[in-house]
Amino acid sequence: MSFRSAGFRPAVLGSAIALVFALSASVLMAQDAQPKTNAPAAAATAATPAEAAIKPGDATAGQAKAAVCGACHGLDGNSSDAQYPKLAGQSEQYIVRQLTDFKAGTRQNPIMLGMATPLSEQDMHDIGAYFSSKTPLPGVADQALVEHGETLFRQGDTKRDIPACMACHSVDGRGNPGAMYPQLTSQHAQYIQATLKSWHDGTTWGDDAHAQIMPSIAQKLDADDIAALASYIEGLHSTDNQPAAATP
Repeated sequence: MSFRSAGFRPAVLGSAIALVFALSASVLMAQDAQPKTNAPAAAATAATPAEAAIKPGDATAGQAKAAVCGACHGLDGNSSDAQYPKLAGQSEQYIVRQLTDFKAGTRQNPIMLGMATPLSEQDMHDIGAYFSSKTPLPGVADQALVEHGETLFRQGDTKRDIPACMACHSVDGRGNPGAMYPQLTSQHAQYIQATLKSWHDGTTWGDDAHAQIMPSIAQKLDADDIAALASYIEGLHSTDNQPAAATP
């Protein structure tokens, strides 16, 4: 506070200044008189509380949050339109990673950007937990492409430095959740083919080492390789993915 001398008589001004000093001294004395144990409490009150830790995904909560996803991916993660990937059985970790990348614009898709933007990290985990609890419906491979596709999936092509797909995605295509390698089994051939072609043509889903793995492999595949792999993967499934037999 500042005072202008005009309009104040010296005696009044002197009294006001004395009052200010007296009040300041009282405040300092009161602070000094407070117990030392109060200092940490005051500091804790002033500190900004940390964000609550993200909990593992809750499939029950995720079911409600994933309802809007059903328009493209199917209510149980088995999309009926082959241009949209099946999410049933996909790992929670992988789904969270993709939603995070869509939200950040690292993986670009106008529709998914709009869907992922309002989601919190906990929402993503819950949605991932819901879809991971579902079973992918088995697809069917083109028999004419199976031999070529199976060779690439299980053996790769050492002459062209193409690794076997199962090295990362497992022998039955179930993926590796810890390494965030996705499940491939029963995935739509149309979606696999479009994705591999996109990587082949230079699209990437980020600039980190993990995101560079598939583009570097896909660029070594030709159109016949991509078609054969996509078809083989759609038909890849194990007996526990078969629909339950109808009871008479």
